[in-house]
Amino acid sequence: MANIKSARKRARQAEKTRKHNMGLRSLMRTKIKNVVKACDAGDKDAAVAAYKDAVPVIDSMINKGIVTKNKAARHKSRLNTRVKALSA
Repeated sequence: MANIKSARKRARQAEKTRKHNMGLRSLMRTKIKNVVKACDAGDKDAAVAAYKDAVPVIDSMINKGIVTKNKAARHKSRLNTRVKALSA
């Protein structure tokens, strides 16, 4: 543990931020899993709805610094490919 007062405060803040970021990351992963589950079930309407619900969440994680824009783009692309495969 840090000895300097400011270092102790930074350690507290870092832990608080880490927990907050974990919750946001978990939310994003849940939205992604919802799309995957709907695709695996073969339910096109549910998959499209889940995808439209997931995209804004994934995009907001870029602005919050949780994921990079390339990772977010990769997730969106792969999910979109799965959703479009249902209609084919």
